[in-house]
Amino acid sequence: MIDFARSFFTWHGHPWKRDPHYKYAGGFVGELGDQYHVRLKLDAALQLRNESTGRAYDLYLWAPCRTEYTIAQRNLFQIPSGEFRVVFGRDFEAPIARRPSGDSEDVKRRSLAGRWQDYRIDVRSYPQFAEVTDGATVVEATLANDLLNVRHTYREPQRGVTVTYEYPAELINLNARGHQFQVCTGPVIVPDLATWDGTGVDRVFLAEVACASFDWVEFILRREIEASDADKSWLNQVRGRDRRELWDPNNQPPGYAPANVRPTVYNETLEFAVTTTFMRAPNP
Repeated sequence: MIDFARSFFTWHGHPWKRDPHYKYAGGFVGELGDQYHVRLKLDAALQLRNESTGRAYDLYLWAPCRTEYTIAQRNLFQIPSGEFRVVFGRDFEAPIARRPSGDSEDVKRRSLAGRWQDYRIDVRSYPQFAEVTDGATVVEATLANDLLNVRHTYREPQRGVTVTYEYPAELINLNARGHQFQVCTGPVIVPDLATWDGTGVDRVFLAEVACASFDWVEFILRREIEASDADKSWLNQVRGRDRRELWDPNNQPPGYAPANVRPTVYNETLEFAVTTTFMRAPNP
């Protein structure tokens, strides 16, 4: 049972160098040579197990932040504002989908090596927990304010992979008299198994998750949408520093200018027959 509240990804950046084109590359506004550390809490976990080799590949979702300027004293948020989230394994980062599951995207997982001077993944577990597979005990544990994680497992035999989700039950609805529950929480990581190659995936989805039984789960996937022309007039309006500002407007990098921020919605649903286990730990 993962202790998500005490599990972190931490990195130490390389000494800062001037970008050849962008004045605020990466949103950094410190001095040349500065190095900084970042720590992010883990929000959810996903395991992909290759059934032919038995090897497991773990992925984690780190907590979100709005795009910001670092290290600054004022004008901290970037406007237009986006969301910074990453899904990563021990050695690579898995791109988060922008499109629905039926649309392909030209994305590949990326190695973490060299991106930072060093990084650390610190996944901690509860020393004592009990597995729960009946509604009455889920109700009891919830009303006792115990700590609860949810774990779903299902197989994709045609691809030879077993998928396991784990996440904290941050919101749970109860009908105590009927021993009924409904978890609704997220985001969690949903793999695009069409990109599974036996060692990892090249795309994942962010999704909210809901379950009301031990044998069924539903996900609703996040995707980007195009804002209306009327909304773009304020959505793309820069305030303060401009993340896309160049040192020299006459020396533009290839592909300039970067795409504007797009809003996201949760719309597409996926459903799976699963084996679900709640994990219960005492709340000190």
